[in-house]
Amino acid sequence: MARRQRIHFPGAHYHVILRGNDRQDIFYDEVDRYKFYLLLQEGIERFGHSILSFCLMTNHVHLLCQVSDVPLSRIIQNLAFRYTRWINWRQNRVGHLFQGRYRAILVDADEYLLQLTSYIHLNPIRANLVKVPGAYPWSSHRAYAGEEILPWLRTEPILAYFGSNMQRARSAFLDFVNGNIRSGHCEAFSRGDIADTRFLGPDEFVDMVYEKMEPEHLRKPVIHEVIEAVERLYGLPEGGLVKADRSFKMAEARSMVAWAVRELSDDTLTDLGHVLGRDVTTLSSSISRLTARSKSDHDLAERMKNLQKILVEFATLQA
Repeated sequence: MARRQRIHFPGAHYHVILRGNDRQDIFYDEVDRYKFYLLLQEGIERFGHSILSFCLMTNHVHLLCQVSDVPLSRIIQNLAFRYTRWINWRQNRVGHLFQGRYRAILVDADEYLLQLTSYIHLNPIRANLVKVPGAYPWSSHRAYAGEEILPWLRTEPILAYFGSNMQRARSAFLDFVNGNIRSGHCEAFSRGDIADTRFLGPDEFVDMVYEKMEPEHLRKPVIHEVIEAVERLYGLPEGGLVKADRSFKMAEARSMVAWAVRELSDDTLTDLGHVLGRDVTTLSSSISRLTARSKSDHDLAERMKNLQKILVEFATLQA
């Protein structure tokens, strides 16, 4: 059965769940968890989304994420790829860390945002790890209580439901979560009988989502298609880029390939490195130099836009 389309529109809120492959652990110590924090922060700086609440369990992660212009799929794929690379390096292992496709549920903020944050914070209690949510150090609960500062976490949208006075809002929020310990969590977050498990909200919300849904995403280019597009853009013969010399033009063209693969393709820089005979660090550095230059070099910025157009045109023909 074909996978259903991921849903994206700016401002959307998602409950994201990342699980370890075959229920294996994804965090081995606090160093791993702090690395995950760092990757969350770097992702926010790069993609412009927000994390409103989270909980890092031993073998899975819960995130409440609000996106901007960048689709959630790109955000989570980047996070999962970079964290998998970290764990594989630390544990001297290879292969997948996370279970298949991550789960993402588009949530009606007006209806469920408070309950979802409470549900996420109460995960350690449901797992019998702690008796109270504030005793668990790897969730956003302590930040909501004012006991921890996480600069990349946005607590204001949730606390605003309880008023403009921060101290009273924090107190009311904690009372709300503690009340849910006694009353139990909202069944909607673990129910599997809803018609479309991509949504959580009333019929009016689902109708609104369908109206905002983007068309099916075009197929993303693979490495050889990116190389062909760059060769076309720079007027190079077929195969000329792989055998390229060290001239400034060729160096820029290789950087353009690396940039396009990272930004527009599902392939990785590791895959590209095997094709071009370059290591990932070199390719990543070349992307940084290229994007920095594009801010002041109008012609380079135009070439980057033109490359995007070429790849979109190609994808349209293949769709």
